[in-house]
Parts: sequence; C-alpha cells; structure tokens
Amino acid sequence: MNPAETNPAPAAVTEPSRPAPPHPHHISGWKIFLILLLLALIVGVVGVAGYLPRKAREDAANAAAREEKATVPSVTAARVRRAPRDSDLSLPASLSALTETSIYARAAGYIRKRYVDIGDHVREGQLMAEIDAPELDEQVSQARAAVAQAQQQLGQSRASLVQAESQRDLAKVTAQRYTNLVAKGAVARQDADTQQSNYTTADALVSAQQSSVRASEENVKQAQSNLDRVISLQDYKNVKAPFAGIVTARNVDAGALISASGAGQGSSPMSMTGIAAAGGNEIFRVAQIGTIRILVSVPQTNAPGIRVGMPAELTVNEFPGRKFEGHVTRTTGSLDPASRTLLVEVQVPNRDGKLLPGMYADVLFRNHRDSPPLLVPGDAIISTNAGLQIAVLNDAANGEKKIHLQPLTIGRDFGAETEVTNGLAGDELVVLNPGDDVREGALVKAEESGAPKNGAPKQ
Repeated sequence: MNPAETNPAPAAVTEPSRPAPPHPHHISGWKIFLILLLLALIVGVVGVAGYLPRKAREDAANAAAREEKATVPSVTAARVRRAPRDSDLSLPASLSALTETSIYARAAGYIRKRYVDIGDHVREGQLMAEIDAPELDEQVSQARAAVAQAQQQLGQSRASLVQAESQRDLAKVTAQRYTNLVAKGAVARQDADTQQSNYTTADALVSAQQSSVRASEENVKQAQSNLDRVISLQDYKNVKAPFAGIVTARNVDAGALISASGAGQGSSPMSMTGIAAAGGNEIFRVAQIGTIRILVSVPQTNAPGIRVGMPAELTVNEFPGRKFEGHVTRTTGSLDPASRTLLVEVQVPNRDGKLLPGMYADVLFRNHRDSPPLLVPGDAIISTNAGLQIAVLNDAANGEKKIHLQPLTIGRDFGAETEVTNGLAGDELVVLNPGDDVREGALVKAEESGAPKNGAPKQ
C-alpha cells in the first residue's frame, strides 16, 4: 500500500469567514424603532398640547352655560298709570263767517246808483244800490189800469143786480095780486100763472146777477193782487242789506246791466283784480263776522268726547300768545263714511274784528273725563299671532317676578304711550322691550324704571 495513499497529505488550513462590510445607505432596525418612537412621542405631545386648551375652553363654556342657566334674567319694568282727567285735542281748521250770502237783484235793469263798497259795514235793511227798471214801472201802470177796469166791471155788475132785484120784487107783488083776484073770480087762472112765471124768471135773473157780482169781485181781487206783486217787485229796485255785516264783494258799478237772473253782466271790479266771485257774478256779498264759525273734522277715536256746549280755544299764528275762547254749538251727529270724521261747529266771538274769514287756525278741545283710560308704554306691547299681549309681572319667591302674558285691547296710540281699553285693572307692573326670555311663567328679576319723561300725552 502506498504510504502516500494511506497517509494523505494534510489539507490546506482555511481562514474563518468575515462579515461583509455594511452598505453605506443601510439603516439598522433599532434606529428605525427609535425614530418611530420619537415620532409617536412628538405626535402625542402635539395632540395633548392641542386638546388641553380646547378641553379647558369647553369646560369653561359649560360652566358658564350652567351658571347662566342657573341665573335668573333681569328685565326693565314700568307701572301702568291712568291718563290725565283733562285731555287736550288740537286740530287744524279754517275760519268762516257766521253768515255769508251773495246778493242778487229781483229786478232787471241798470244800476242807477251804488252806495256801498267792499269793506263797508252795513246794517240790516240799509240801501246798497238802486236799479233803474222802466219795464217794471210799466208793469205797475198796467196793473193799476187792470184794477181800475175790474172795479168798473164790478160797479156795472152791482147796478145790474139792483135792477134785477127791483124787477123781481115787482113781479112778486104782481103775482100775489093775481093770486088774490083768482080767488075772487076777477081774473082767469091763466093770467095768474103767467104772473107767477114772470116772478120765477125775475128771481133767477137776480141769482145770475149775484154770481156776476161775485165774479167781478174776484176779478178785482186778482187785479189788485197782481198790482201788489208788481209793486213789491218794483221795491226790489232798491237793493238792501239782508242783515248787519261787512261787504266782502262788489261786482257792479253805476250803469252796469242787471240780467233777469239778478246777476251783473260784463266784467266786474272783483274779477279784474283776480278775485273770483263766488256764485256767478253776484251784485254784492255780505258777511256777518261779529261771530266766527269754525268747522272742524274730529277723528273717530276722539268723536265720543265731543259734546255740544264744551269749551274750545282758538289760536292763530298771526296773534301769538292770544287765545280766543269759544264753544261747540252743534255737530252732525254722524261720521263721514269717507273720512270717518265727525263734523263739529265751533263759534268764537269776534267783537274786535281781529279774526278774518279764511284764516288758518288751530282749535283746542279740552275734555274732562271722570274715568280716564289706562296708559302703558308703547314698547311694552307684544304683537303675536294670538293678538296683542303685555307681559305682567307678578310676585314670586326670593324677590323674583313671574311673567304672565295678558291679552289686552288698545285705544288711541300716542307714540310713547298707548291707551288700554280692556285687559288691565291698573297699577300693574309690565315689562319694557320684552325679549326671548319673556315667556309665560318665566321667572325674572325686575328693575322698575322711572315715570315717563314726556308727561301727559297730547291727543
């Protein structure tokens, strides 16, 4: 056996293997762990930092809400009060004369003479103008002649009646004689019947003449009546003042033609000055201004307080500080359907003539009321679907107030305050400017405000 085969040669000694050098971009696992842990810590810190302030704010808000919920809200309140017993109502008005009339003529002709002009004071029955009316004078002459003719016819009728009565009396005596002679057999009965027939005829003629006399008397009366009428018309040639007053218009002058309608013809002095003559060119216009009449339209809400005889004050801007005393003389007693107002007449004495018709003025009515209505602040009224309500404060425990929404009916609205006609008894405490906290049964704290600064309302 080959020793070389039995004892092999020793193998070559090899060196142990070494790890490969790390790659330059390789990150170890523990570093990744550390990085993730660090990121988690950062996110946690940021989350905690954001949550804690928000949690504090939420806790504070919840605490404030709980505190607000537990706190009773406060409201401002005011007392209901009575309106003043004396109420004033001021309304605009225009002045007019107590009586004013346009004067026309009843006689047609020409103005012979004029005695008055605008601004002149006239007395009742004073002669203002004379009219020359020859046609009317001729009518008077004809009427006089007709009366004379009728009287003549009456005289003839009366003479005929006397003659007929004489003939009747003679026929009556003759008939009686023949009747006696017939009884003695001196004349025939036929002759007596003839005389009796003559008497009957004569008596009928007397009756006819009596009727003729009565007809003639009626003709005389008719003619005399016509004469009186034209004489009365003749008197209308004198234009006279119907009442004492002042001449406010004059539309004719001497020589002006007066038409059959009694108006002046042609241009008038008033129309030449630009002043239109009311009524169509009347001759004169006279106004009675010793007492001034004022017609005032009173609204429906104030109409029940107006009564005849109540005082009224008149003020005019042209006389500052001066008050003209008057009184209500009459009312229409019904409202105008179009304006819902009551027409009231006020008369004011005007002895010094300071007040002129056509002036603008203010009329003040002062009414005393035994039971004036209640007044509440205007901003205390609540308008709901159920109607008008007001928040009344009733006493509750711990000095608090309990709200009760009371329905009510209002009257006149004065702006800052409003009249209440139904729903309140008086002296209640009501909420001003009610908000969302004001609801039925809610508890509130009330702070009462002072009395209204505007005082009594002006109506």
